[in-house]
Amino acid sequence: MAKAVFHISGSTKPLRGTIEVRGAKNDILKGLAAVLLTRGDIAYTNMPDIEDVRRTLELLKSLGVQMTDRTTRVCTLNASHIKGHILRRDIAEQIRASIVLAGPLLARQGKVRFPFPGGCVLGKRPIDLFVHGWSAMGARMRLVGDEYEFSASRLHGADITFYKVSVTGTEAMMFSAVLAHGTTVLRNAALEPEIPHLADFLNSLGARIHGAGTPTITIEGTDGKLLEGPGQFATLPDRIEAGSFAALVAARGGKVKITSCNPEHLAVPIEILREMGVRVTAGKDFMLIESKGKLKPIDMIKTREYPGFPTDLQAPFTVLLTRARGASLVFETIFEGRLAYIDDLNRMGAAITICDPHRVLVNGPTELRGRHMESPDIRAGLAFVIAAAIAKGPSVLEGIYKIDRGYEKIEMRLRRIGVAIERKKS
Repeated sequence: MAKAVFHISGSTKPLRGTIEVRGAKNDILKGLAAVLLTRGDIAYTNMPDIEDVRRTLELLKSLGVQMTDRTTRVCTLNASHIKGHILRRDIAEQIRASIVLAGPLLARQGKVRFPFPGGCVLGKRPIDLFVHGWSAMGARMRLVGDEYEFSASRLHGADITFYKVSVTGTEAMMFSAVLAHGTTVLRNAALEPEIPHLADFLNSLGARIHGAGTPTITIEGTDGKLLEGPGQFATLPDRIEAGSFAALVAARGGKVKITSCNPEHLAVPIEILREMGVRVTAGKDFMLIESKGKLKPIDMIKTREYPGFPTDLQAPFTVLLTRARGASLVFETIFEGRLAYIDDLNRMGAAITICDPHRVLVNGPTELRGRHMESPDIRAGLAFVIAAAIAKGPSVLEGIYKIDRGYEKIEMRLRRIGVAIERKKS
């Protein structure tokens, strides 16, 4: 069967125009999971039309969740009458976020079974934080073949400290605690904007969550009482997409307005762009990026949990640094294996030295050359699109299903600002 690929013709022609940001993958997937804690209609808006959303809707449908009013970026779900406790293996293995469904399903059904969650290969991504949290809340774990099964007649409140900050871990335990008996305290919780947004949504339906967006979150459980709809979940704009577009314009040069975004969620990346010599004008819901391509190096970009520099922007900004005049250090602290794409950039002509599994030294400026590549994961895949767009000559990018998992019709939007990119069959 023929697979889709991107054909990209690189250029130095400045980019111009306006590009719109879609809803955030990392927000909508958790919002969809929240429906399992509710009865009544929940309306979702600003949904990105991406593969991970489609797979999550398939999982919810298999559990008996009813869907109506489905359009490209809007749908209404009703989980008043769900069935079973097993996440379908063929779907759950495709997306990492499938594990987020486990928390509300365990809290509601008293049992959940799921395979090891899939998604991008980014080194070790164990579920030990989930095991620790659910065990503290009274759940028991056993292996059924090669699948995990957690069960509890009734989850109870617990005082849970995360030994490392985890967005997914924070969200999963928050979900589980909403229907539990008693009070749960989550310490060293993640601070990402998606956390308080999810908490505000749940609170609008009757949950009692306090402190979301701070390191300590307190949840007063409902003792099994479902949250009541109707409700509405308006998906946040994708800050990773907005930051990636900004990196592209900064690297290629030009003047582009990025709309439907929240610059407050990108304070550190914006400051880095300005330090490199890029002019960034930030409004309430837009960014105007102006770059002449003469860029300064950065001493170090170090990925950190929010509000630090996002790990999901590390690859796009590494491509950007190949355009800077001098040496820049990139230090990836969140995921192992997230620098595996560097060899491909070097084959394009980049001068990047791998210091160790977590650090690379980027020397520039270098002229990248187009080549045939394969996308290793969602974020590095978009970084390859950026690299191909600024390279000399044509490139072919395979494995674009991974890009489709996180970015809606990316080629159509990039063409509007001047990128020569086409989706074709291989």
